Amino acid sequence: MERRVHGSRPRGRRAAVAVVALLAGLVLAAHGSIAPAKKPAVGTGLKSSTQRAVFVGNNWEGTADVLRFRPPSGSKPGGFTRIARLNIIPDINERMAEMLTDPERLGYFLAIRALIGEGNDQFVDDMYSTNDGRLLIVSRPSLADVVAISFETGQIVWRFRVAGQRSDHMGLSPDGTRVAVSASTGNVVHILDTATGQEVGTFESGDSPHENAYSRDGSRIFHASIGLVYTPLDQPLLDSTKGERYFQVVDAQTNEILKRIDMGQKLAEAGYPNMSSAVRPMALSPDERFVYFQVSFFHGFVEYDLIEDRVMRVAELPNLIPDTPREAYLLDSAHHGIAMNGAGTKLCVAGTMSDYAAIVDRQSFSHRLLPLGEKPYWVTDSDDGEHCFISWSGSDAVSALSYAKETEVARIDVGDHPQRIRTGNVRTDWVNSQ
Repeated sequence: MERRVHGSRPRGRRAAVAVVALLAGLVLAAHGSIAPAKKPAVGTGLKSSTQRAVFVGNNWEGTADVLRFRPPSGSKPGGFTRIARLNIIPDINERMAEMLTDPERLGYFLAIRALIGEGNDQFVDDMYSTNDGRLLIVSRPSLADVVAISFETGQIVWRFRVAGQRSDHMGLSPDGTRVAVSASTGNVVHILDTATGQEVGTFESGDSPHENAYSRDGSRIFHASIGLVYTPLDQPLLDSTKGERYFQVVDAQTNEILKRIDMGQKLAEAGYPNMSSAVRPMALSPDERFVYFQVSFFHGFVEYDLIEDRVMRVAELPNLIPDTPREAYLLDSAHHGIAMNGAGTKLCVAGTMSDYAAIVDRQSFSHRLLPLGEKPYWVTDSDDGEHCFISWSGSDAVSALSYAKETEVARIDVGDHPQRIRTGNVRTDWVNSQ
């Protein structure tokens, strides 16, 4: 079932030259003020080691904030500290110049801006650091690639051009040696070596591959495709026009697809007809028997038993925009972002269209709403499993929420349109040089 897919080759047409030249000028003007990462001082004699950090991708700005999180302790409040802001598009001149000879690439660039980016270019989608804290690996949707950027120099160490015309969500293997990258229009997931950027495998997906999550032991990848979320055909009777959408369990060693599930069908069998098959963000229980996932247009999430292969329960959370038509939902997302605490007792949910975060009791599905910003778009757990980080993409901010207290314990302003948040490693000598 494994198939190697390659991106299309450039095909130049003179008619596009003037348009791309103008476009390149506009993009460069918009992003010309981004500061490169600072270089560490030479000869400082600092001992090389790593420390933990929080990474926030500012999608429209083309930057990533590197943060330090301090959880509350006794009477001391929690807080975020910004270590640095990295330029994720240091090669924007070169990438725009490539479009002078590739009108197909230009067409998709403009389409991503108009149909997915809400009129903005998408320069930072997902990101992970390497275990040694030297590189930040970033998927860049509008540029259809994945790059590894050196923290020390701010320069690109390697670049991988994905199949098709857009890169999306990624997943990092527990040992840090592999990153799974969804190629949105290529309908394939690339497995890359994090040190070199070389492709070491692929597996097929449905339309618009999206979420990737490795199992704790690294043996499996839980993957989902979301279909054509940018079409205006959003009513339940037109659901079939959204394309092929699957939840997949993949063998991470062989890239064999072990399970391929139509979740819309599974939901119908459980008594929930006319729900979408598009699985959005997901969270696994500590024993990895249950997966909790969001689906397109639904305000809430689904509990699914991976052993029995059936829907167990559906959690309905408040819809605070009942008069908003489905066609106005952000890329079909009612909710987009979910995580589970380390104890496996609570979930943290991003109520994207309703502008709230929700802390949900796993057993009863009782919840507390926290309306702390606009358009929450992702949730990631802190390293201690006692807090969740949520991005407010419409407010350009990130919050830390306490699972136990069900309150906000820290907040920081970040760049333009934060989406993905990840935790990882940075080198201590680099941090000390900032």
